Amino acid sequence: MLTERQLEIIRTAIQLIAQKGIQGLTLKNLAKEIGISEPAIYRHYENKIEILVSILDYFLERTMGIFSAEVQKEGDPLDKIERIFEAHFDVFSATPALVAVIFSEEIFRNEPVLTERVKWIMERNSLAISTIIDDGKARGQLNTEADTRHLTIIIMGSPRLLVKQWQMADFSFDLRSSGSAFFVTLKQLLTKYRT
Repeated sequence: MLTERQLEIIRTAIQLIAQKGIQGLTLKNLAKEIGISEPAIYRHYENKIEILVSILDYFLERTMGIFSAEVQKEGDPLDKIERIFEAHFDVFSATPALVAVIFSEEIFRNEPVLTERVKWIMERNSLAISTIIDDGKARGQLNTEADTRHLTIIIMGSPRLLVKQWQMADFSFDLRSSGSAFFVTLKQLLTKYRT
């Protein structure tokens, strides 16, 4: 459980990265932005990497339960996938600056701790989507001809691209409604050749 100060540090770090890139996230800048001393930050986090891990965990906390819950639910696999999409779009719409952290590979590339954490998150989320797809195929509700791994990549990658386009457009369009419209097309692709 994060303290109020840790949450403040995380939220401020997210904003700094969104505004200045990963280079802008220094403990000095962070302390200045919050209005505390650098040693005060060290009471909560040992270094910048620990802050970035905490940001990933913050995102994970808001999204991981979504995947797990949908896998456990009965019902149409497309409805499950759509709810996962919607929940992610809600998280990003509420905190647009989070996009700059979650979808910035350069932040994670050279730090094994961060790389492993992102890899673990992706594998876990992919497993949930694959499980939903396989269940839908077994029930004859989804395209049985398409490879589950490939469908999982499409489902996992599509929202990412849409969110990045939203970021590059300075968040100027409604992510939720664009996501809903996109999902209509995705549904057609997932069900077109079902047997």
